Amino acid sequence: MIDERAIALRYEGMRELLDERSRRRWAALEARAAGRGGIAAVVRATDVSESTVRRGLAELERGVELEPGRVRAKGAGREPILVREPGLEQALDRLIDPVTHGDPESPLRWTSKSGAKLARALQEMGYQVVDRTVLRLLKAKGYSMQANKKTREGADHPDRDAQFLHIDQTAAAAIAAGEPVISIDAKKRELVGDFKAVGREFQQAGEPVAVRGHDFKDKELGHAIPYGIYDLIAEEGWVSVGISKDTASFAVNAILAWWQHLGKARYPNARTLTITADGGGSNSSRSRLWKLELQRLADETGLQIRVCHFPPGTSKWNKIEHRMFSFISMNWRGKPLESLEIIISLIGSTTTTQGLKIYARLDDGDYPKAIKVTDQQLAEVKLLRDPFHGDWNYTINPSSTKS
Repeated sequence: MIDERAIALRYEGMRELLDERSRRRWAALEARAAGRGGIAAVVRATDVSESTVRRGLAELERGVELEPGRVRAKGAGREPILVREPGLEQALDRLIDPVTHGDPESPLRWTSKSGAKLARALQEMGYQVVDRTVLRLLKAKGYSMQANKKTREGADHPDRDAQFLHIDQTAAAAIAAGEPVISIDAKKRELVGDFKAVGREFQQAGEPVAVRGHDFKDKELGHAIPYGIYDLIAEEGWVSVGISKDTASFAVNAILAWWQHLGKARYPNARTLTITADGGGSNSSRSRLWKLELQRLADETGLQIRVCHFPPGTSKWNKIEHRMFSFISMNWRGKPLESLEIIISLIGSTTTTQGLKIYARLDDGDYPKAIKVTDQQLAEVKLLRDPFHGDWNYTINPSSTKS
């Protein structure tokens, strides 16, 4: 009678030392030594499959010897999924990016679908694929899971996906025409001083950086509000660091500073500036002051200002969040933001292996809140709303043509 318990004990003692090749060979030797019923006994006593045991026995009978370092013979194993399922990669791209049908240069690529949903859709198209494979393919193509939605309203809005499509089409058309497209947003307010910083960095063992025990605002040092502009074409960033309030005036001044220092020279023939922004905060789609300040921007630059807002609760899908702000946060992790100079230096020194460059400057202007915009002032704004969701998509023209 075969002692399956002894087989199991021997396997437990060796399993961590076995790679695929040696596990197959060990299981085959155990099965052959056990005689009749040996294959079934090894399968029951271990987690090795019957097909693996039989393959090992066949190798023993044929006297197969593998090259050093190999666990399978050349040509063995399943073909890669993209070879077995021709057209799979293109089909996955079309599901994620219906506008460009898999163009890797698409300016705004996202997916609100899970791996399981994408796998089901591909299966319905005739592809033999599971969700784990879909996630692996997405990771290889540079995709990652996006942050959770901020509000239930954003997740449930019936026109959310249609607005994503509209933003994608608008940005792609502008880029194809050689016109600038920027993604904008304000990073969260940071206290200036020797406060505890999120994250860790290397220090001499036993010598952590000493910081304050409580995070109470230092009235002398104040706070910093980074407002960012990310150029989708140049993959270049600009950050105005404010010390007052995050208002529409502050936001538009940041955009104007980007245009004056970087954008105008990079796009000398530009006629339209396309802006993608979230729907709240200083650049809220409902803000009267935001639209009035954009009129000032259009008048001072002579540019037609084209704005597309992300639906409520989806601001984290704006490009600036994961193309620029995330890298700034990583660059200053574990570093107390002890002064405005340090903050600006840390932002300006943020780079990536893909070549991201960020410019930063201090904006020491005073931006009071609660500025009222009258109906007459709003009526004077040269505002043209899009047929589709004119509350999210609109254009502001200069009051007069600028020479």
